[in-house]
Amino acid sequence: MARTTSRGTCLLCDGTFSKAGMTRHLQGCLQTHPAAGPTSPQAQLRRARVFHLVVQSRYAPGYWLHLEARASARLGDLDQFLRDIWLECCGHLSAFTIGEQSYSVSPMDDFGEKDMRAELGHVLEPRLRFTHEYDFGSTTHLALKVASERDAEYRREPIRLLARNNPPPIPCGVCGKPAVVLCAECCYEPDGWLCKACARKHECGDEMFLPVVNSPRVGVCGYTGEADGDWDLECEDESDDDE
Repeated sequence: MARTTSRGTCLLCDGTFSKAGMTRHLQGCLQTHPAAGPTSPQAQLRRARVFHLVVQSRYAPGYWLHLEARASARLGDLDQFLRDIWLECCGHLSAFTIGEQSYSVSPMDDFGEKDMRAELGHVLEPRLRFTHEYDFGSTTHLALKVASERDAEYRREPIRLLARNNPPPIPCGVCGKPAVVLCAECCYEPDGWLCKACARKHECGDEMFLPVVNSPRVGVCGYTGEADGDWDLECEDESDDDE
């Protein structure tokens, strides 16, 4: 079977690039699409030290993000950004590991953990690799690296999204059409990922369904992420059951 190349979209120019090519593309695109400065025309633009971060799922590397973060942002800001875009479902604990040091949302002194108040500029540097874990029951593991550091125009938000992977194609395990839901009970079985029509016939019932979303946490612990209603089978017309 041919290997599928992961592709993603640059949010600065709307261009589509391969995962391998996105870092190279952003090196130039960031120069031609700088961050917006203060909204007031009288406001003086400021310069800030920023990091270009690349994030990917450790065990599902087809899910990836490119971020730009101010050096003055805190680990807690980065943790919240990752929760908002990829992870949050039930308020689980999380932690970064940088070198030998763990930074947790709920640090335990007995284990030498620190909190997430540290500024990125104090703990990160170019080419550094580190990790993030969310939910220590059904854990989502992320791998992060600092692609580069530069000075950039000031902007309000501490972290912004530069690019992300396009949703990977996941076929229905029954008919091969694009899957829109997965059955939490059967997600490890061949027919656990389902299109709309096949989902209506699935024996477990729609109370077991979770939406297929563009996140490495898809199918885990009730995560629904950015689901927009396409997976709500009750809203669909029965006419598309058999095409």
